[in-house]
Amino acid sequence: MYEQIAANKRKTAGLVALFVILLFAVGFIFNYLLKGGVVGLVIVAIIVIASSFFSYFNSDKVALRIAHAQPADPTEYARYHNLVEGLCIASGLPKPRLYIVDDPAPNAFSTGRNPKHAAVAVTTGLLEKMNRVELEGVLAHELSHIRNYDVLIMTLAVTMVGIIALLSDYFLRIMFWTGGRAGRDDNNGNNPLGIVFAVVGFILLIFAPIIATLMQFAVSRRREYQADASGVLLTRYPPGLISALEKLKADHTATHFASKATAHLWIEEPLDKETNKGDTKWNHLFDTHPPIDDRIHALEQM
Repeated sequence: MYEQIAANKRKTAGLVALFVILLFAVGFIFNYLLKGGVVGLVIVAIIVIASSFFSYFNSDKVALRIAHAQPADPTEYARYHNLVEGLCIASGLPKPRLYIVDDPAPNAFSTGRNPKHAAVAVTTGLLEKMNRVELEGVLAHELSHIRNYDVLIMTLAVTMVGIIALLSDYFLRIMFWTGGRAGRDDNNGNNPLGIVFAVVGFILLIFAPIIATLMQFAVSRRREYQADASGVLLTRYPPGLISALEKLKADHTATHFASKATAHLWIEEPLDKETNKGDTKWNHLFDTHPPIDDRIHALEQM
């Protein structure tokens, strides 16, 4: 388990670096095509550094706000608090902040930058539809995301993907309204290298949000399997989480306060649940989660 956590920390550092590099690349191309010069590069550096710090310290607050999560009252939601406290004692984790999302769809997510600054949110639908054992399995899954340091990269992705998408969209709008003349002059018009660089820049700006989103989804899919396995090891009762996943699969209610930016945080796909995509690899390329049947099968082998 400790080796897995250490490996996750290394992977998280690598993925954060990739996000920052992609953000720098978008900013550099933006600056080059708009002829910002040295001043533009300084502005790009400031934006990247500021956005990275903002993402690190505030992405959990952003995710909770997007989900319309409210603090869970210890008296009204005593079972919720008691289960989390018991699991935290068993795992050695500090108790995270607990939140409620007023939504009939059963779902849950965790967020934060580390175990000391983490939060778990569940929907009212989850509390109503899961029995104690099933709810414990779901909460163990979310606490495993926290213990495995999955929440950092998964939460950072919310703001970093958004920043990359906004920068790319902003630049493409500028190019549209200026008729593609932004950043061009007579010298560059006759410079083949400048033309090639501009074409590469356009391609990067168009595909950067897609690349960032695919990175986001890849991170989520891989770590869902790990959190399932770690959650079962924590409760030592695989049927609990298996039963919870079966209920989640059978329920076709979309989570109202979920969005594409935060979809990867939830325990299962919160959007477009009634869409029949088929079983081909390409149909699931942009899924935020692995198929529930595959997750159940993996747990049944434990």
